[in-house]
Amino acid sequence: MLQKPESGGLPVSQAKGEKDGGHDGEPQALTASRESPREDLGAVREEGCAEPALTRRGAGALARRRAYRRLNRTVAELVQFLLVKDKKKSPITRSEMVKYVIGDLKDLFPEIIARAAEHLRYVFGFQLKQFDRKHHTYILTNKLKPLEEEEDLGGDGPRLGLLMMILGLIYMKGNSAREAQVWEMLRRLGVHPSKYHFLFGYPKRLIMEDFVQQRYLNYRRLPHTNPPEYEFSWGPRSNLEISKMKVLGFVAKLHKKEPQHWPAQYGEALADEADRARAKARAEASMRARARASARASVHRW
Repeated sequence: MLQKPESGGLPVSQAKGEKDGGHDGEPQALTASRESPREDLGAVREEGCAEPALTRRGAGALARRRAYRRLNRTVAELVQFLLVKDKKKSPITRSEMVKYVIGDLKDLFPEIIARAAEHLRYVFGFQLKQFDRKHHTYILTNKLKPLEEEEDLGGDGPRLGLLMMILGLIYMKGNSAREAQVWEMLRRLGVHPSKYHFLFGYPKRLIMEDFVQQRYLNYRRLPHTNPPEYEFSWGPRSNLEISKMKVLGFVAKLHKKEPQHWPAQYGEALADEADRARAKARAEASMRARARASARASVHRW
């Protein structure tokens, strides 16, 4: 079971994360941008004979990426705004959300609030409910668990959601993620690794002292790196208690997509499910064989 974090301080981390990014079709909070918009436009400009239409397409792609990143930032900011407002247990109105967070993106309010609700549910263990449709008023309830069936993890609400986010990042990155990538993902969620958070305590301490020590995460230095760099991977407890399909489903829910949207990860998750099914079948067969042997021994004794 996950242990509650202590509230002691930590030195401020100076690790540099990757630049905010993400493509449509990649989980924004879980993957980093693989392309630089400036490089895209620079390549077009260097082509002296490039057609104006190509330049316009490049500019259009850049504008879409910027809009997508801004939308993701707004969702993360709205999640933190709702969590802070909930501390006072006061209702939250749509007008407040637009005034303090959403601003000129108010036409996208339905999409923003829907994505924020998904993050609140699966990452932090809260449900966003609209209880007054006339005045567009919302409240948060904390009766949901992020993964109701994962009792082995203790159902520790927000901490379990944070662990699932990190496991998802690791899985989407090819089963390992650099330390800087983990800290950058947290920042995109509005959670600063070395600053106190009212749900997680000190996130860096929670990850390094709880998740790593309880073997949910492995943490190792990368060879031949100077200055030294470190990476996270799934620990043995995560491999035992959580399937890759479960984590991929978690990522898919956050981004309102189907797990098949990521073919490589989906294929790996299917193979993992098959391995788990075979291991379960072998264990059950072994238990049945032992039960029969025990029954025969009892008959002979009589």
